[in-house]
Amino acid sequence: MSHPFLDDSFHVRWSTLSPEAVEPDITKALEEAETRLQAVIGQQRGGITFNSVMLGYEEALRDLNESWGLVTHLVSVCDSPALREAHNAMLPKVSAFFAKIPLNSELWDLVLTYSNTDEARGLTGLRRRTLDETLAYFRQHGAELPAEKKQRLEELESELSQATQKYSENVLDSTNAWELVFDDAEKLKGLPETALAAAKADALAKGLGTEESPKYRLTLKAPSIIPVMEHLEDDAIRKQVWTGSCSIGNGGQYDNTDLIWTILRLRHEKAQLLGKANFADYILERRMAKTGATALQFTERLHTRVKQAFDREVVDLQEYKADQVGSDVKLLEPWEIAFWSEKRRQERYEFDSEELRPYFPVVGVLDGMFKLAERLFEITITERPSVYYSVGQTPADAGADGAVEVWHPEVKLYEVRNKEGVQTGSFYADWHPRDSKRGGAWMNYLKGGWPGDSTRERRPHLGLMCGNMSPLVEGKPGLLTHDEVCTVFHEFGHLLHQLLGTVEIPSMNGVNVAWDFVELPSQLMENFCWERESLDFFAKHHETGERIPDVLFKKMFAARNYMSAVGMMRQLSFGKLDLELHMHYATEQAADLDALTRRIVNDYTFPTETRPPTMARRFGHLFSSPVGYAASYYSYKWAEVLDADAFTRFQHEGVLNPVVGRSLRDCILSKGNSDDPAKLFRDFMGRDPDPDALLVRAGLA
Repeated sequence: MSHPFLDDSFHVRWSTLSPEAVEPDITKALEEAETRLQAVIGQQRGGITFNSVMLGYEEALRDLNESWGLVTHLVSVCDSPALREAHNAMLPKVSAFFAKIPLNSELWDLVLTYSNTDEARGLTGLRRRTLDETLAYFRQHGAELPAEKKQRLEELESELSQATQKYSENVLDSTNAWELVFDDAEKLKGLPETALAAAKADALAKGLGTEESPKYRLTLKAPSIIPVMEHLEDDAIRKQVWTGSCSIGNGGQYDNTDLIWTILRLRHEKAQLLGKANFADYILERRMAKTGATALQFTERLHTRVKQAFDREVVDLQEYKADQVGSDVKLLEPWEIAFWSEKRRQERYEFDSEELRPYFPVVGVLDGMFKLAERLFEITITERPSVYYSVGQTPADAGADGAVEVWHPEVKLYEVRNKEGVQTGSFYADWHPRDSKRGGAWMNYLKGGWPGDSTRERRPHLGLMCGNMSPLVEGKPGLLTHDEVCTVFHEFGHLLHQLLGTVEIPSMNGVNVAWDFVELPSQLMENFCWERESLDFFAKHHETGERIPDVLFKKMFAARNYMSAVGMMRQLSFGKLDLELHMHYATEQAADLDALTRRIVNDYTFPTETRPPTMARRFGHLFSSPVGYAASYYSYKWAEVLDADAFTRFQHEGVLNPVVGRSLRDCILSKGNSDDPAKLFRDFMGRDPDPDALLVRAGLA
């Protein structure tokens, strides 16, 4: 294939996407997008229509969006020196192209001219909202700036893209640079068997040890570090691992400190250039919160309501540790909190979260989750046969047997159809960690679909879910923790929001909604991980097929709100730090970042003897992309208020009630950004949100 990244086939031929193809393909995509955009701009103003202007503008950019999306996706899941070099070579050009679009005076004139036509004035529904959103987007991104300010804005966008990409690379590289290897399993006493087996398998994969003389490798990836901090009895080793986690993006060649200040300064300058006091006010203008002050007030009000319970939980844990070791009550060390918290939970509720693992094999969880979705939303989800080929090794008869290519041997592909049997979309799932894959969990889409009409055929959506869950070990199924199961459901909620979308305009579909509304479907799906009725769909023992015993379920549910104030305060601290940095400290270039962080969130964080460095250096949500969750981390809690309230309808009318599921699909999941999010919520619930719903669910009301 001469230009594999531009291949319009629905299923991606991953083995053809070589690093060498990035530059010529994206260069061609940029040239074609420019040509198409000029054709849209060059229309005779007397005959312009919604289709020729609004849809024409969107279609002009589709190939570039999708081809560049493939490049950025591969950097996330299959990073390599060659791919990184190719990506970074094109990043400034792509960033500059997109930055110029709302600054193009001829294009802005076209959109404005159309908005004043008789047709535009008579628009209603989706088309009216699309025009209004487009006008707001152009204005927010500098369409009405004078020429000299437009030039500076273009420069800022390019600088931000490069700085945030480097930040992301530093996080990945510093995470991969750290390891701790043991040859004596006795030193790892307390580590669950699953984690010990994974540490052994990881060492073997790195050429360390043998089956007869094994070694055990600990890393900073979530499936390794979390069980260490919660269960490993050796305090000194936990301290080593904690210290290692503090090295991510911190010090040496991977230090992110200067990049953070650069990113904050660039964002602040951008906001002020566009007439806003700070980046929070700029980015939240078209979101539910509207201003940084509103988001900060929301965060601080929740903090006030949770603070008393938080202080009590802190003291309770300090006293528990003192009783256990026979010492005076004193501050804990950062590497002690998770360990003593888990120990106290096991004692208080006679519940060890590791007891749940056998009931959460990753294949079984996915299969049951899909069945749950099929029942609630009137869809079918089917795994497609898949095959992996190395890049450049595509056989001549590839696809002849119906197998669809994937980017890694562990990746699966699934197909979604509605009750009429029509394909609404497909999605990839990639759940386990590897060195070439960035941390965390995420959902994305590679191709936006549309329902089809008399002028064009239906196009299915193509999405994906990725994570870094407990890995498969020695041919045994990957057994997930309950927290990991919640994460899987979370990302699946995002995916459903995209794949069940029926909005005819792709840019208004699915997850293209206000950022403080986008987490509603994802967080709502997590609730199904706590209900007996829904758990029975997917929580089955990997050997016997038995459901979770009632006694174990009751213990799990009783422990649900254990240390809930500490957990909530941790999330609030992230939102507080995010907003304060972007609103009040973006120009404090000479400030000590660690001291500043302590000052901002001192009243939000668990007090410890050793003060940890700021997590801003590894806070990818904020600094790994030009926008991301910057000045928006509060939106997790904002949307959690919505999801806690929305799920009460399932609890009142039936957790597995298809009527409620179809209502969620029809009122929210299928609607994308076709209407105001507050109205979509009211359509589903019949009223405005109950602000106390989150605190009630967390036992903190």
